[in-house]
Amino acid sequence: MRIHKEGYIVILIFGLLIILIDTAFYLTTKTIPVLYITFFAISAIFYFFVIRFFRHPIRTIINKDNNKIYSPADGKIVVIEKITEPEYFNDERIQISVFMSPLNVHVNWYPIGGIIKYFKYHKGLHLVAYDPKSSTDNEHTTTIIENANKKEILVKQIAGKVARRIIYYAKKNLKINQGDELGFIKFGSRVDIILPLNAKILVKLDQKVEGNKTIIAEI
Repeated sequence: MRIHKEGYIVILIFGLLIILIDTAFYLTTKTIPVLYITFFAISAIFYFFVIRFFRHPIRTIINKDNNKIYSPADGKIVVIEKITEPEYFNDERIQISVFMSPLNVHVNWYPIGGIIKYFKYHKGLHLVAYDPKSSTDNEHTTTIIENANKKEILVKQIAGKVARRIIYYAKKNLKINQGDELGFIKFGSRVDIILPLNAKILVKLDQKVEGNKTIIAEI
């Protein structure tokens, strides 16, 4: 297990702050061992979870197949529904949404390979990720990927109530492979995948999925 590069500065800053706070707390409570030992233990557990949040598992798709849609994130399926997509396709599509809790891995991967035909970053609100309006009203990115068979899907990174920064590596006309890293969302959110109506859906609501491991649909 690696630490994601987006976490290096955050982990360093939190580490320095914890050292300063723990030292100050020790100097004011050193005559009460139980108190400062308890405080040190709590701060150590908190720091462990900060480091854990930025874990970056190595997951390689061995048998790549761009007609199979791999989950772009770890989490739980919270939406499978027909929608009218207003930004790019302007027609009816199937939306599958993966909710990432603060305990999930927060790396995002490309569910198929091909060419990025369209990309846009949208500023917005920070509604809870379960809110249906979060797909359009929250801060998010829109990435359109066209595979070798000229089939297009949309992948949307969405910031949530806690998530305050979306990291993205996509840009228009970039050639990408299935399973390459799409980006990272700091501190919890969701990813939407917008598919053609004739896509074969292979997951169910509330099912847990893993990025680059679980096949969620076929096109």
